[in-house]
Amino acid sequence: MAPWVAEIIGTMILILLGDGVVANVVLGRTKGQASGWIVITTGWALAVAMAVYAVGRISGAHINPAVTIALAAVGKFPWSDVPLYIVGQFIGAFIGAVLVWLAYYPHWAETPDPDLKRAVFSTAPNIRNYPLNFITEVIGTFMLVFGVLAIVANDLPAGWTPLLVGFLVWAIGLSLGGPTGYAINPARDLGPRIAHAVLPIPGKGDSDWGYAWVPVVGPIVGGLIGAFLFVALGM
Repeated sequence: MAPWVAEIIGTMILILLGDGVVANVVLGRTKGQASGWIVITTGWALAVAMAVYAVGRISGAHINPAVTIALAAVGKFPWSDVPLYIVGQFIGAFIGAVLVWLAYYPHWAETPDPDLKRAVFSTAPNIRNYPLNFITEVIGTFMLVFGVLAIVANDLPAGWTPLLVGFLVWAIGLSLGGPTGYAINPARDLGPRIAHAVLPIPGKGDSDWGYAWVPVVGPIVGGLIGAFLFVALGM
């Protein structure tokens, strides 16, 4: 399998399980309705771990353009492979979002709030302040990339890395996810946001395009800072 195809599969798994847990919590008449933030952060952590287990040995399981760009910027990944990886990540994110839409098909009509429907697909801040929301995404993705590099540098026994990356994402969600919903991944947010825009979801409202740049640009900047600092510190 080509690595960029593995990125499609890995990112699809990430979004299927990650957006899936959000759907279970926020949509009407689900088994998990209103089960809360702990369920959402746990579901996302396990989604990341499963995606890395699935394709890590093939592509490295970047499943995130911010990770791909950061690794290339510090010489740990070839720039020539960056475009295909990012294309794969966005394709996978879109497919994963469509599968969530299908899995929860009857529940969209049971959810009157259009903001909750959009929340299944993409992030939004609880307090809308674009500069501060941007900083939050920078900080969260800095911690993601710095943390992933730290985990990998420990040369752990086979099988431990995906689990610990999942724990890292869990920690980021619990500690830093409150202001913006911790996108920390441009594909994770923009791919499903596009799916929200094009899918026939009853009463869905707009896709909040005015905010969409924050979870794209913020993670890229944060990832670059995390990677450069890790290298600069000689870690």
